[in-house]
Amino acid sequence: MATIKNGRRRTIRVAAEHQVGGEPHRLLRNAVDAASLRFRETHLPEPLFVDAYAGCFLSSPTELAGTNAVSSSRYCLATKFIDDKLMSIVNGVDGPRQIVLLTDGMDTRPYRLRWPRSSLIFDVSPAGVYELARQRLEGVGAKIAKTCMLLHVPYESSDLQECLRMKGLSGSIPSVWAIQGLPVMNLAMLEELLVMVSSMAMKGCTFFGELSVQLWEPGSENYKSDTQKWVDKLFMSHGFHVDIVAYDEIARNLNRGSPGGDHGSILFVAQQLRLSDDQMERWRLEFQRIEEAADEDGFEEM
Repeated sequence: MATIKNGRRRTIRVAAEHQVGGEPHRLLRNAVDAASLRFRETHLPEPLFVDAYAGCFLSSPTELAGTNAVSSSRYCLATKFIDDKLMSIVNGVDGPRQIVLLTDGMDTRPYRLRWPRSSLIFDVSPAGVYELARQRLEGVGAKIAKTCMLLHVPYESSDLQECLRMKGLSGSIPSVWAIQGLPVMNLAMLEELLVMVSSMAMKGCTFFGELSVQLWEPGSENYKSDTQKWVDKLFMSHGFHVDIVAYDEIARNLNRGSPGGDHGSILFVAQQLRLSDDQMERWRLEFQRIEEAADEDGFEEM
């Protein structure tokens, strides 16, 4: 089970039924479907973004997801929103160089976005999907910038937080966290994810992206109001201030028509209000040092 550290640390596990084996599986199918939407968007006359690598995940250019236009539009708006938010944060004054991408395994952002020098990018995703994607990307010559580093962290890890630490993620250095496509299957897994991010992200760090609203049941006709209240309560209980961003707002800012409909997901931006575990430990050691110094001064006076 989970290891507890400073009262907040827990382990995230992916049920065996969700792991990817030798045969095509739902996680793999979902990742390919998402890639096909990016491929389709890329080849529009005026695309929201260009993903030159999405096609390498498809068996043929005709292998496009059978997703309705509303879902396709909202997914692409979310992708553009996350792209822009990431670039805005990492290219800002003292922008973080630790980037954690919580993905479906076929996220091409490490290859297609212009990351600042010395960026350390962690891709947390299902191992089977990621390995297939890595092979396909190598096959088409995809490479990240020489001044950056990409590290994969299997979502199935028995201790995901420790695995991130072992890969080099530090809770005493600024980081940014973005989620799109990570298979968070239920509310318990979402809460464990929030515990982990809260434990590892420094105070003031940003966590944002796209989440399924099917993780909970609003149970009311006042759907939007209930969703906002539920998200506020959930994120605040883990130390985050959160805002929901409307797909319609993103569409207006991009001069696109409203996607309409209900995609079953939300866009959110959350800010860490707590100290990370590493910050708490540094504070504890500093407080201990001050106390010991004060005790020594008092002894000398006597």
